[in-house]
Formats: sequence, C-alpha cells, structure tokens
Amino acid sequence: MEDPCAGRPVDLVTALARARSPEPPGPDTSAGGAVRSWPGPPRPFPPAGPADLDLAALLRHSLSAADDSGRLRPVSSAGALHPVDAELYVGAGCSLPPGRYGYDPLRHRVHRLGRQPEDTPPGVTAELTVTARRTVSHYGHRAWPLLLLDTGHAAAALFLAARALGTDQPEVRLDGLAESPLATVHVPPPGRRGGPAHQEGGRAQDPDGGARVPDPPGGRPTPTELLARRSTSPPLPGAPSQDALLAVLTTAERAGTGALGEVLTTAARPGGGDLRWCAAVGPPRPALMALSADGTTLRRHAAGEARPTLAAWAAGQAWIADAGAVLLAHGCPADADAAHIRRVHLRAGFAVHLAHVTALRHGLGARPVGSWQQADLGAALGTAPGRDWVVHGLALGTRHADEENTT
Repeated sequence: MEDPCAGRPVDLVTALARARSPEPPGPDTSAGGAVRSWPGPPRPFPPAGPADLDLAALLRHSLSAADDSGRLRPVSSAGALHPVDAELYVGAGCSLPPGRYGYDPLRHRVHRLGRQPEDTPPGVTAELTVTARRTVSHYGHRAWPLLLLDTGHAAAALFLAARALGTDQPEVRLDGLAESPLATVHVPPPGRRGGPAHQEGGRAQDPDGGARVPDPPGGRPTPTELLARRSTSPPLPGAPSQDALLAVLTTAERAGTGALGEVLTTAARPGGGDLRWCAAVGPPRPALMALSADGTTLRRHAAGEARPTLAAWAAGQAWIADAGAVLLAHGCPADADAAHIRRVHLRAGFAVHLAHVTALRHGLGARPVGSWQQADLGAALGTAPGRDWVVHGLALGTRHADEENTT
C-alpha cells in the first residue's frame, strides 16, 4: 500500500499506532474515482457454458455494485468507500477466455489487460489490491487498518459467492506477506479441484499460502441470501439468544483461527499470537463471552459491562453501548511487524464477513465496526498493556422479521 499523499510505501507499524491513537482525522479530501481506471475498452461477460465457471455470476454475488450509485454492494466497506480492486487471472474452464482482466464493479464489466501467465491454473484467481485514496479521503490516518479489513471482507465475499454457485472450496491466501496483492482467492471450475497452492513451480508454488475454509454453520449460502445481506442501520438493541451468539462466535473462530489459521500461522512472524474472539453482552449478567475449550458452549471470559467502553473506543459511536452484543476480534500487539499486522487484519475482515452471514441466518441485525482507538482490551482487563488490541467488531441485535435491512 502506498500513501496517496506522499506517493511512497506506508510504514504500516507506524500507521497502525497512529490509527489507534485518539488523534482525530482531518477534514475530508477528494476520494478520486469510485473504481480503478483500467486501460482498454470495457467488455461484457459472455454467457457461461454448461461446464464453465460463470464469472459474471461470481462477481455479481460478491464485488459488483447493486445499484448505479455503487453504494449498495454485497461486500461490507468502511464508509461505503469500497477501496478494494480486483485483477482476474483467468485460466481454462471459465466463461471468459483465458487472460488477465481488470474488473469494474460499477459497470459489471472487465478490461482485458493481457495474456495470463503460463502457470495460471484452471478457474479464476482474483488478486485483491486497494486504492488507498478512497478510504483516506474520509478516515485520514485511521484508514490503514480499514483498508486491510475491507480486503478481508472482499475475499470472504468471493469465497461465499463461489460456494453459492456450487464450486469446490476456493483457496484463500491471507498470509500478509506481500504488500500487493494483499489477498488472493482462487475459484476452480465446477467439478474441478486444485489451484495456486497445489501447483508446482512458478507464481503459485507456496504450499502453505492457500487454505480450505469451512462454510458457515447451515451449509453453503444461496445466491439470494448473498444479494440480500446488508449492514443493519443502528440502533441494534436486543440481546441475541445463546444459540445465536454461539453460532456467530463459532463461525468467527473457525474462519479466523480455525482451518484457515492452521495454514496461515505456518507463515507467522514475530510479534505475538494471532486472533482471539469474544463477545460483549449486557444485562442481566454483563460480561465478555468466549467459546469453551471444546467449542460447544459459551464461557465467561471476563465479568462486567464492556459496551459503553467499546462505544468510546469505536470512534465514539454511542449506539454501540446499547447494542445487543458486540463480537470482537482481538490480538495484534503493539510490536507486531507489518506482515503480522496485514495477516491479522485480513483474517479479521474475512471472519467477520462470514460471522455476519451467520448472524443474518439467525434473524439478527448486524453491523461491522472497523475503526478502533485506544482499544487496548488486554490492559482494560488487567494484563500487560500493548499486547491485546481490538482489531475488528460486529455489533449484533435482534429485529422483527418484517423489518427491511436497507443500508
């Protein structure tokens, strides 16, 4: 990632420390174009053959804008600024001819950029990068963790769309080792397996980079379910049931530190452990709840009312103090290096996106919360300061079945 003002790579360690500080962002600046300006003419997606991966459907259910403004997209984004760009490496078995393409989510079109590399596997590999200016325009120095969280959400959206279309499980790379691309998602053609993590030689020889990720509880999503997901507007009152909270925590744990984490931690760098998960709940027994050791029940991680403190930490969003519950990803110590910071934030965004789908399946309203200042959870609980920070959150609340989610 580059600093859009200075035009040079960002010192991510310094940037995260500043984003965590109480320093307020400055006035808004121009966000520039809403999408990356790809060279060449835009091309529509051709119809998919019976054995092809339907790229139009894959992107329609993940990264495409849902209306002409580009605001309503299936993937969550801080401030609805959508900084994530997707470059597609298309192999055999797809509705597009093999090649490299840039994707325009506003027009739902692609721009051919050239030939695909010789080692491109069948299916499509989406490389995710960011145009930092879009998010910096509103959040200023607080943008850098948000950019990483947004990329994790985009990777999860592609994963879920692929599963909804009936493909074999995609391979997701969120190891944080590279500044660009920040993440990759490989989706195989229908009925075929194998991708970058299984290839010999070339661009995709790292066997530890890709991981198979479990579906959310309840199985693979439906296309209708994915197009209907939206972040619920606050307020979000009403405590989730124990069963619903257990399902949401289980989803986050599995996606953020389960099957995905078992692979990605092989590439860990110094700086402490990876993500941990808990949920703040209110009366009658306010506490931070976490999964039991066997993952089948909830246990009390810490006693006491945390939601007002979380509201203050989350850029002063007062409504969080009255939310039914708040799922929290925490970790990423102050001495974490850039690769660790990238990995943890990417995985937090990915896991919260899947947890959001689980929350909606249980009839909950849900809203991701990505901007956190002075949110040293470990210090607040009496452990060493600077070791255990809030990385991402998902506010949860109950809602009536006939309420529409329109944000």
